Amino acid sequence: MDWIPLLSTILGAVIGVGATLVADWTRASRSQREGDRAIKRQAYGDYLAALSLTRHNLRVAARYSMASVDDRARLAFDAFKDAKAYEMRYQVALFAPDEVIEASTSAFNALRSLRDLVEGGGGTHDDPAYRAAQDQWANRFAELRHCMRSDLDRNKRRRTVVMSDRESGLDQL
Repeated sequence: MDWIPLLSTILGAVIGVGATLVADWTRASRSQREGDRAIKRQAYGDYLAALSLTRHNLRVAARYSMASVDDRARLAFDAFKDAKAYEMRYQVALFAPDEVIEASTSAFNALRSLRDLVEGGGGTHDDPAYRAAQDQWANRFAELRHCMRSDLDRNKRRRTVVMSDRESGLDQL
């Protein structure tokens, strides 16, 4: 019996099955990574939105200078509660890398300092301490966005052009 045709057939089948298995594994792995990235992108976006809404609500409280100190303090306190910034922060901390968690903590603390100013009665929109805290918050928020973008873009090149905050007008918000 001639073994060469039988061996070449078996070898061809092994190569074909092996190539199919590798291709399926690669496809499944890529699909899993893309799914994880989509979940992460959604959570990051929700967290940034919660922080932005909190900041907006604090701005409203700071501009409400005709209200009593107690009313402004209540508005500042409610700003965190209503936007669910705490809840989103803990969700992000479950899967984010250390640099994102550090930037998140820094931005969150800067926002909390802004809230403390408003709650304490001195944080009106024209107060120099409020403006300094606002600038600190804006810088920390920009760092957080940068860290999140870097995390999402890791091992994948961006195909879109991202405008700087100054070009997009985000630094004025």
